Amino acid sequence: MPTGSFLTLVVFVVLFGGQVGLAAPKLPNVVFIMADDQAQWARSGSGLHPNAVTPTMDRLANEGARFTNFFADTPTCSPARASIMTSRYGSELGITEWLKNGTKDPGHPDTRKGLDPYLPNIPLVMRAAGYSTALCGKWHLGENPAFHPYRLGFDYFAGFRSGGTSPVDPVLEVAEIDEPLTGLTCDIITDLALQRLLEHQEMTPDKPFFLALHFRAPHTKWLPVDEEDWEPFEAMKNKGLVRVPEPDYPGLDVARTERMTLEYLASVRTVDRNLSRLLMELRDLSIEDNTIVIYTSDHGYNMGHHGIWHKGNGISLVTPLPEGTVDVPAGRVPNLYDTSLKVPAIVRWPGKVEAGREITQTATHLDWLPTLVEITGIRMPIGSVMRGRSLVPLLEGKKQPRWKNDFFGQYSSEHDSRTAMRCYRTERFKLIRDFRNEGRDAFYDLAADPDEKNNLLGQLDELHLKILAELDEKLRDKMEEIRDPALDLLKPAPVR
Repeated sequence: MPTGSFLTLVVFVVLFGGQVGLAAPKLPNVVFIMADDQAQWARSGSGLHPNAVTPTMDRLANEGARFTNFFADTPTCSPARASIMTSRYGSELGITEWLKNGTKDPGHPDTRKGLDPYLPNIPLVMRAAGYSTALCGKWHLGENPAFHPYRLGFDYFAGFRSGGTSPVDPVLEVAEIDEPLTGLTCDIITDLALQRLLEHQEMTPDKPFFLALHFRAPHTKWLPVDEEDWEPFEAMKNKGLVRVPEPDYPGLDVARTERMTLEYLASVRTVDRNLSRLLMELRDLSIEDNTIVIYTSDHGYNMGHHGIWHKGNGISLVTPLPEGTVDVPAGRVPNLYDTSLKVPAIVRWPGKVEAGREITQTATHLDWLPTLVEITGIRMPIGSVMRGRSLVPLLEGKKQPRWKNDFFGQYSSEHDSRTAMRCYRTERFKLIRDFRNEGRDAFYDLAADPDEKNNLLGQLDELHLKILAELDEKLRDKMEEIRDPALDLLKPAPVR
């Protein structure tokens, strides 16, 4: 048993009432695949970008269910991943910003940050339900040994605990040893996942498995990629077919945006090709029909949208750079745009989910843990808190007339800027507030302005003023409910 895992085993046996090994034999295997930085628009089947090339993701969506309004609760790596794992907001977990690689500097505060191993989370739930659990790829929830994946419920880990690694020739931790490996990182991580699958089927074929495959792509740096993955984009470049979402955005560096778009989408294509390898292995092992495949991304991304690139910690693509302030330097655009928050979300569940189902209800990363709890039938510890809802009724096509489509998001940036942003979104309207910085609030009518280009603050009629007040009240109520630390920064309602 890996170092540190014995304590975790004891803890979750106590927490979950000793349910280990009591799983019914027909429980489905679960493969949870997560890309790093893939926006919802970066899938060809979404119809949101003409240059995306993702045939495998599209096939998976056609064979299962796809969500059209799926959100990350925070648009940056570590807090988004923490929400996925625990069904809690990052502010509840003390993880509100991406964790810097701090273990080489013992004095860095991020060295002491990570996901609490005593909180119920996905691998602990799956393990308690009788699953073997494995993670291949990115962790980014604490590099300190106290937050190692083995301490959080994984039986097996091969990957990297930091926020990123090279797209080629990475150094990965395998069997608790750092190994320099040769090849494309995305391919290598997939190799490790396939090897683990094969070992599981050879050694414990009657035991269900939970495999988390967390790619580092399409996180920058995007190149190199395999020639096969670059080929369609080279053709687009040569034929002048590259498209950017807002080519007339004032001061936008269009040439740079076009180049980055192709590199980014080529990296997405690399993920797509490796997804195909995984799906093929499930078929070859004859376990495809008893395996749930979930595909998503930690958060969204911008590539020329709103004149920026990157995610919630956006970077300007315009000249001259927007003026900076003490908390938001020139060239930095921290944000809660939909493009930063919306992610692809696909679930293939043979025999349960109708092929080609489109789910339009609002869902978030908070919902994955409750969904797996319902699928496994596990009993959560008394007093457990889950902020999300099970997606099983939606996946099965059951009518949900009371399903609430409101969304609350948060991002307190700490590294490149200092903000305390919160948003409340309904199907029609969206309010964004920065409680740390004046002049950064926004209010959008999404029906008339789905791309969030026209901030209505300062030009509201009587009806919109009423709606603004209602959203501001709901925003504050949600912050009170989760005891959001930004409550200490609350300021009067936004300028009307």
